[in-house]
Amino acid sequence: MPREEYILDPATIDCNNVIADIEAIRELNPQRYEMEQLTAIVYEDTEKDICVGYKDLTEDEFWVRGHMPGMPLMPGVLMCEAAAQVSSWYVTRHNLMGDYKLGFGGLDQVKFRGIVQPGKRLVIVLQKTKGRAGRIIVCRFQSFIDERLVCEGEIRGIPLPNNL
Repeated sequence: MPREEYILDPATIDCNNVIADIEAIRELNPQRYEMEQLTAIVYEDTEKDICVGYKDLTEDEFWVRGHMPGMPLMPGVLMCEAAAQVSSWYVTRHNLMGDYKLGFGGLDQVKFRGIVQPGKRLVIVLQKTKGRAGRIIVCRFQSFIDERLVCEGEIRGIPLPNNL
């Protein structure tokens, strides 16, 4: 994919500019323990509806031992979950779903373009493309390892009652 098609050029992302660490992410996102797929949020632009987060992958990830033995690969579904968690954080922080929590509503046009292994940093760039509070949020995402695109697609968020 040509760089001009990137939501945000990965070379311009400063991962040292942490605007939300894991504790701040936990204040807005409900995932815990093995299902936490974010380490930090490092960028947001509310005018363009862009948000960037990352996940530092370690040898202690729950999937390392079994996916795949001898050559651990982050499952694609977890790359998509990481994008969903960036979306959830951004949507919740800016109250884009109104009085509802954001639930995972679907994926479209997902492509995996590279491998993701422990010891790397998965950087997720997300941009909201459509949204109506209490109805649906649609975001496109691109994920990078060392500025190389490894995953992309579109994610849909749907309203969930707050009492879940």
